[in-house]
Amino acid sequence: NSFWNTLVKQKALVLMAVPFILYKLLFHYVPIWGWVIAFQNYRPAKGLFEQTWVGWQNFQMLFEDPIFYEVLRNTLAMSVIKLVLGTFCSVLLALILNEVKNLLFKKFTQTISYLPHFISWVVAANLALNILSTEGIINEILLTLNIVDKPIMFMGIPELFWWVIGASHVWKTVGFGAILYLASMTSISPSLYEAATIDGASRLQRIWYITLPGIKPVIIILLIMNIGQLMNVGFEQIYLMMNGRVINFARVFTIFELDYGIKMMRYSFATAVGIFRSLVSIILVFGANFIAKHMGEERLI
Repeated sequence: NSFWNTLVKQKALVLMAVPFILYKLLFHYVPIWGWVIAFQNYRPAKGLFEQTWVGWQNFQMLFEDPIFYEVLRNTLAMSVIKLVLGTFCSVLLALILNEVKNLLFKKFTQTISYLPHFISWVVAANLALNILSTEGIINEILLTLNIVDKPIMFMGIPELFWWVIGASHVWKTVGFGAILYLASMTSISPSLYEAATIDGASRLQRIWYITLPGIKPVIIILLIMNIGQLMNVGFEQIYLMMNGRVINFARVFTIFELDYGIKMMRYSFATAVGIFRSLVSIILVFGANFIAKHMGEERLI
């Protein structure tokens, strides 16, 4: 009775949520039915129940493919780099902006920092490629300061590709990520800062002992949610920035599905790769949530 009474009282909010619920059902849950083709030798000309069933053959092919472990390495490496750098830089920017007293400068800096979030990766990737080209501004600065004798071909060095992806991801998302932490800082009571100031705490001490503990629950929740996305490292960003020289360090699961599945009309194999990604993501989310629970931190479930 309590549940239904609350539902009736909040009917406006429920009605507002209906379109999003329908969106999730239609585009995220109904398509799960298509996972059955991972256990078939799927041919588009036949019906779904007229296909040849092959059991776990597609998964066996996936795990026996030598490229699989290279793809797994690249996916996890780039995802972890983006997660660590993105979280650290977003929190750092939020802490810096929170300490700025000039409201005009603060709003200007915040606006400039989150503008890249609204740029598509088609534009952002081309900007990054131009900046890192042999005639780009980075090489111009290095040559002018006599740090290097000749331009560095950043996008041609495989070992640098992971870090280029991480740095460009931070540039595009750091401002928008900082907004979430800035919003959580507003819930911290000003009296705590006043008491700390009276006790002689420095600015760094107030940040360390008041601000960071105050936003720690938000940091933990966002980390758990982002850990669930480790296997879904950005397709557009990597696909637009990779080239033949760095392909061994750039190929991730989404690109692997496209090149070795869909383009080769191996739809069952591509679906098997997708199922593997989804299952690993679920395990990572529940694993991170379990660890947070036993550490006494905030958790999703």
